[in-house]
Amino acid sequence: MILHQHDLTLRPITGPDELDLFNRLPYLLNDEVAGDLAAGRRHPEWLWLALRGDRVVARAGWWSRPGDRHPLLMDIFDLDGDADDGVRLLETALPAVVPAGATPPEYGRFLPPDWRDHPHTRRPVEARMGVLERLGAKPLVERLRLQWRPGTPVAEPSGRLAFRPVRDADELVELMTLVLDGTLDAHSRDELTRMSPGESARKQYDEELVRYESPHEWWRIATLPDGEPVGFVIPAHNGYNPIIAYLAVLPAHRGRGYIHDVLAAGTGLLAAQNVPRIRAATDVGNAPMAAAFARAGYVTFERQIDMTWR
Repeated sequence: MILHQHDLTLRPITGPDELDLFNRLPYLLNDEVAGDLAAGRRHPEWLWLALRGDRVVARAGWWSRPGDRHPLLMDIFDLDGDADDGVRLLETALPAVVPAGATPPEYGRFLPPDWRDHPHTRRPVEARMGVLERLGAKPLVERLRLQWRPGTPVAEPSGRLAFRPVRDADELVELMTLVLDGTLDAHSRDELTRMSPGESARKQYDEELVRYESPHEWWRIATLPDGEPVGFVIPAHNGYNPIIAYLAVLPAHRGRGYIHDVLAAGTGLLAAQNVPRIRAATDVGNAPMAAAFARAGYVTFERQIDMTWR
């Protein structure tokens, strides 16, 4: 599909041969686009350009897990000029990428930790968000992107908790359902406005956790000495990096510092694989979780802004 609006050409790339053109606008994900195309996480028809002659004035890209028919996330959107060009690009691309009647996928953008402190980083962020807001998107949350590096100490087991593998999907989904009570996570709180805790937990398990190709034997349930579950941690590899995919303590056991034991167990398991890094993320507003990661030696290397059309 190619659309010409006066001197503006709006179209998806033709294939991998146009990646250099698509990547003319700088962003840290540029290095991953070729690999994502090869792995089926992106498709040429999901990578759109706004061109004036041979100049890229805006671009947009969507991502999915391999095998998905429709995109899960809009994670590339850049402007090099007038915001109206970005509006026209998305007005054309969204109906072509998103199935008719469906809500557009969430938008996410990685940013420097201090992006608000400098005009050269703050103004482009505000311009992109302004375009998306003109098209109906609203800010959902700002998140901390966290990283642990080898050589950072991992806390020794305190002896307060025991750890065992997850028995089966139903056990984990039940615990995931319980921890949604009182959750501070913005995505979970948003989802709970549309579905029950059990539905939300099952959805995350089916659509995310079970699809990690790393060993599910890494997943750990934390228990008291008598076997009562206290929490759980899901170490994984997401196709890019080793990650702490999910970390939680059950409501009945919060406030006793167990989160530090659970996180240390997950971090230690991945560290034992000689990984080059471990990544994680939590909401800026989730102060207890952010503090737990900081105490465990994770540093904030980026931030992330998420916007939705819900």
